[in-house]
Amino acid sequence: MKRMRQFLTTLVVVWTAVSIATFVYSQQQNIPSAIAIAALPAFLIEAFFYLMPGFEGVRKGFDRLGGKPLRAALLTASAVIPYLVEAPPTGTFRLASFVALLAVVLVAAFWYAWIRPSMPADLLFLAFIAAVYLSKLFNQIFGQPAPHVQPAILGQLMWIRLGIMAVFSLRSIQDPRFGFVPTRLEWRIGLLYYLFFLPVGGVIAYLLRFATFHTPAMEWWKLALLTPGMFLAFLWVVALFEEFFFRAFLQRLLAGAFGSEFAGLTVASVLFGLAHLTFRHNFPNWRFAILGCVSGIFYGLAFLKARSVRASMVTHALVVTTWRMFFS
Repeated sequence: MKRMRQFLTTLVVVWTAVSIATFVYSQQQNIPSAIAIAALPAFLIEAFFYLMPGFEGVRKGFDRLGGKPLRAALLTASAVIPYLVEAPPTGTFRLASFVALLAVVLVAAFWYAWIRPSMPADLLFLAFIAAVYLSKLFNQIFGQPAPHVQPAILGQLMWIRLGIMAVFSLRSIQDPRFGFVPTRLEWRIGLLYYLFFLPVGGVIAYLLRFATFHTPAMEWWKLALLTPGMFLAFLWVVALFEEFFFRAFLQRLLAGAFGSEFAGLTVASVLFGLAHLTFRHNFPNWRFAILGCVSGIFYGLAFLKARSVRASMVTHALVVTTWRMFFS
C-alpha cells in the first residue's frame, strides 16, 4: 500500500510537470493551442505507463493479473493507446502507421510469451529492441502535426518501458535494483566512477579528435537552470534505457554464460560501443564507438560496485550531460 501511494504521488508530480512543460514549450515555439491540447492527454497517459516499471510493487501487481499471454496482451494494448489518443485529434493517424506500430509491439510484447528464455533468444530480443529504436521508425509512425511538435517521443518512451516490462514480467529476471531515484550510496558510487572516467575519456576523446571543448554560450543563471534539467532527462530516459538493457540485462547474462564478471563487463561494453556506430548518421562512427566502449566499462564497473543499475545510470547521465554541455 505504501509503495502504491509512492507511485501515485510520483504520478501526480510528473503529470503536473508534463502539463507545465507542454504549456511553456508550446508558447515558446508558437505551437497552436489546439495541437498542444490534443497531444497532452497522450503524454499524460504515457507518463503513467512509463513510471510503472520503476516501482517494484506496481510490477508485482501487474504480474498477478494473469498468465504470460494475458500480460503480453495488456502490454500490447498499453503500447498502442498513446498513439490512438494522440494521432486522430492531431490529424496524423494513418492506418499503415498503426499497423506498423502494432506489428513491432506484438513482437516485443509476446516475445517471451512465445519463446523460452535462452541466450540466443535474449540476444535476439535485445537486437530487435535496439534495431527498432535506432531505426527512427517512430518518427515515421507518429508524424508531425506542426513544426516543433515531436510526437515520436511518445513512441520512444513507449518502446523503452515496453521492453523493460517484457523483461521483468515475462522474462522474469532478478531485480537489478531498478528505479528512478538512486539511493545516497548509489549517487556516491555513480559520481565516483564518473570522476574515474573523466581523465580517461578526456584523453581518448582528444587522441581520437572526437570533440572540442567549449564553454556554454549562455548566462550563468540559465546554465544553472538548464544543467539539472538536462541531467534528469538523461538519467530518466537515455541512461535508464541503455543501462537497463546493457548492464542489468546483457552484462549479467554474459557474466552467467561465461562464468566471469570480467568477461560479462568486457563483452557488454564492446557491444555497447558498437551500438553507437550510427551516431549522427555518420556510419561507421568508430570514434564514438571506441569512446562508447570505454565509457561502458566505467558504467559497468559502477553497476558491479553497487549491484544496482541506478548507480550506473548516474555515471552515464553525468558523462552525457558533461559532453552535451561542454563539448561539440
